[in-house]
Order: sequence, then C-alpha cells, then structure tokens
Amino acid sequence: MWPHDMATGSSRTVDKARAPDAWQRYADSDCPIVTQWDDGAHNGPEPGRSFSSSSSMPSLVFSMLADLDVREGQRVLEIGTGTGWNAALLAHRLGAGNVVTVDVDGVVAATARAALRRAGLPVRVLHRDGYLGFPERAPYDRIIVTCGVRDIPYAWVEQTAPGGIILVPWGTYYGPAEATARLVVDEDGRSASGPFTRPVGFMRMRAQRLVRRQHAAYVPPGAMDRAEVSFTSVPATDLDGFVMGLLVRDVTHVADRERDGGRRAVWLYGLSDTSWAVAVFRDGRKEAKVYQSGPRRLWEEAETAHQWWKANERPGYERFGLTVGRDGQTRVWLDGPDHLL
Repeated sequence: MWPHDMATGSSRTVDKARAPDAWQRYADSDCPIVTQWDDGAHNGPEPGRSFSSSSSMPSLVFSMLADLDVREGQRVLEIGTGTGWNAALLAHRLGAGNVVTVDVDGVVAATARAALRRAGLPVRVLHRDGYLGFPERAPYDRIIVTCGVRDIPYAWVEQTAPGGIILVPWGTYYGPAEATARLVVDEDGRSASGPFTRPVGFMRMRAQRLVRRQHAAYVPPGAMDRAEVSFTSVPATDLDGFVMGLLVRDVTHVADRERDGGRRAVWLYGLSDTSWAVAVFRDGRKEAKVYQSGPRRLWEEAETAHQWWKANERPGYERFGLTVGRDGQTRVWLDGPDHLL
C-alpha cells in the first residue's frame, strides 16, 4: 500500500510483509491509501506517477454514507468499487443482495470481489464502465459515486427510483476542486436536483480526465509580445477553487508555484479554442500584469465572474447545487433550482 499525505501531496511505500505493524497502523488511520498507480501499468514498490485506485479516508467514507441515508431493504448501486470496503459497509447494513458495485478496471474489480467473498459478503462486483450504470438491476434507491465526474450521465437518473438519491463528487475542468452533490430524483423520475454538501477530492472517472493541449499550442514563441496587455487587482487566491470553476466555463486554471522574488503566474487556458491569459503577480504590488490572446478574453471573463461573486456576498460551495434535467443537461444554480447561473 501507499498511504498518501494530504499536506505534502506525497505517498510512501508500506510493505505488509516487511512492516506488518506499520501496515496495520496505516490501514486503521484516517488517510487515503493508494492501491494502484498508472491504471495498473506501474510495477515495483515505489510510488508511480498518477494514482488510479485507492481506499478513501474513513472520515470521508462515513460522511458520504451519512449523506446517502440508506434505509433497510433499499437497493444501492456503487460506481467505483476500489478496494470494496465501501461496498462491504453497505452490504453489512443492507445485505449483500441489495448492493451492486462496478469498476472500470478488471483487476481492481476482481481483487475487491475476492476480498468481499473472504469477508462473507458476496456482493455483486462487475467489471464495466460505471458511466453506463447497471440497468439490469434498476431501479435503485441510491446511487453512490466514488470517483470525480465532470459530466453526470442521464442513465444514473433513469436508473434511480423516484425520490431516490444520487450522491456524486462533481467539479469542472477549471481545476481539481470538487464538492459532493446530493441529487434527489423527482417523483416523475425524469430529473434530479440537489445541493452540494461538502468539498471532496476524488480521482476522476477515467473517461473524464482532462486532456489539455500543451502550453506551446496556446502560447507559441513570440505570443507574449503580441498579446493584449492590461492590469488586474483581483487577488490570485480569489481565482482558485470550486466556485470560480462554476462561473468561468470551458476554461482550465493553472497557478505556478511562487518563485524567487515572490513572482507567481496564474494561467487560464480555453478548452474550446486556443484562447489564453496569464496574470503575473509579485509580492508587494497591488496590481498584476495581464497578458491575453485568442477569440475569448479569458481574463475579462474571470474578472466578470469575480465581480458577480463579490456582488452576491462571496457565496461558498454550500449555496450552490445542480439539476440534471429532462434533456440530460446538468445546470448549476445558486440558492435553489429556480436561480440558474
């Protein structure tokens, strides 16, 4: 296993055969534990490049199960099996026959299936794309998703009973920040809506990972010299996070680490074209110099979003929510479904 330190962003190797006490201590701790790297292509004891399966922090697991609010006799579909621990908790509460869990990785699914059987919990574990759900056992009273998504498939709404709950970590391509959306399916079964309940951080659904153009495709040699130049007083820290991603659409945000002299660059890249913008912040200066180019004026979009955010009393994630409509589109709202962004 590779326990992951959230503060440093690093993982360490813990071998059960060589250090059983340390292994047990980490297994019982409140930290995420990486169990697979690089979609299974990684070999060896050292950490790989990108984690692709894990056991989530117990505190996060329990808070999501509290949001899920399962009742006796209900049927649950889990998207993202991982180690199988979450499915085991659900099966212990509801009975193994009432829980179905799916994972896109065949090795991960097989390993979890074997572990659940050893625990006396013969949960149905399937190797399949969770984006499609599992209509053969629908309708479900609850669907819980344990990977981050940027696009909520309408199939999940169709496979949930009226009044049922879909609990899903959702975010935008603006950055890694996510929050759990607790969606309740309408009585007609054709739409689902609900608020964000808590900030979270999950590995993204594999089919929804961001594949962005290389920096040079946006900013070729000489592009900075030809760019439109302006200045901004928007703080760099106000451009981070979940809410800005709700307001600035089809854009990804990259903040460089602070360099010598307190210099920090914040980049915006368009996802629908090669528009780009960068603001260069320096310690002690009230304004940052902005360069931008392309069909969209991305920095102006960001400043407009920032002004809206301030005018609406700087709302946090808890004032926002989602509706997955009858047309299959996901829409964001503030303070209620009638106030779409």
